[in-house]
Amino acid sequence: MAGSWVDAILAAGAVPASYVPDASAGRTDLDEFTGADLVEDAELRTRSVADARPLSPGAVGFLDGIEQWRVVGYGGVTPIVRGYVAAAVRRRGPDRRLCTTSEQSRELAVTRLASLAAPVRRALETCGVDVVEFAAEEAGQPARAIEAARRELERARLALERALAERCLAQLGPDEWLVVDGVLSDSVALSAHPRAVGVIKSHGAQYFEGAELERALTLPAGHRTSVFEPRSRGARRAIYSWYLRFWPWEGNDLLYGLVRVEARAHADTLARASAMSAWLLRERSPLSTPDARWDRLLYPIHDVETYLRSRAPNDLLSHHASRLPRTGS
Repeated sequence: MAGSWVDAILAAGAVPASYVPDASAGRTDLDEFTGADLVEDAELRTRSVADARPLSPGAVGFLDGIEQWRVVGYGGVTPIVRGYVAAAVRRRGPDRRLCTTSEQSRELAVTRLASLAAPVRRALETCGVDVVEFAAEEAGQPARAIEAARRELERARLALERALAERCLAQLGPDEWLVVDGVLSDSVALSAHPRAVGVIKSHGAQYFEGAELERALTLPAGHRTSVFEPRSRGARRAIYSWYLRFWPWEGNDLLYGLVRVEARAHADTLARASAMSAWLLRERSPLSTPDARWDRLLYPIHDVETYLRSRAPNDLLSHHASRLPRTGS
């Protein structure tokens, strides 16, 4: 599919390009103060989970997704981006082996059709690839348009992950859990399910200020904060959340080894927050190296990413080939 539609737009007059980002930008989060309401303590506290009995699910599904992309051409100054998004669930049963139970992928062309010359536009519209458009106001400056294309790919990936997760929920056994790399609160089904857990590695959204923010970000390893309920942000659903530190941050960075956990807004979540945290601490092993995010990455989630990348198109990966002009000498 990829070769055919890219060849078609180049034959129609698009100028070839070969820009590959260094790495996926990953999930974005709101870079603002949103606030939270404490549900466990009168003020935010730190709690050791060292003595907690870890939750021991009979089976666990782990869900993650990837996005890969490159600029393959320009119509005038408008970039045409080839994108690939994929998601999978890998299940670990009593035998402790991870196996894929569900996966889905999608290839996309991302651009602004109205900004392309008619032959290039017709080629894209008739070659069978799914076309996603960024907003008209993003189509002028190429750098801005490329960033807009990246955001559209992120939305496509998140939608794919959400659909796969919701489908997985319907198939969970009575003692089976689902761990999602990311938030639950974007989905009605995920945020309400008693055995769904979200693990968030990015910390753009700020829920506390002053001493409570300092307490959250200097959390010792093997500790969690009090459970809190983030205040509603747009369409996001009510959820309970807490911070959990996987590894000591001293000598590294405030966010080193720090994750935020999401689970159903329910008394049961409050009662087993320490047991869930102790379970997630166990899921750090083996280490997710050589991934640069290993300090915040559960190994089974790393396994899902590795599986997805092994099945992704090779020509969308970054490479170190020289971009010096060819002189013929």
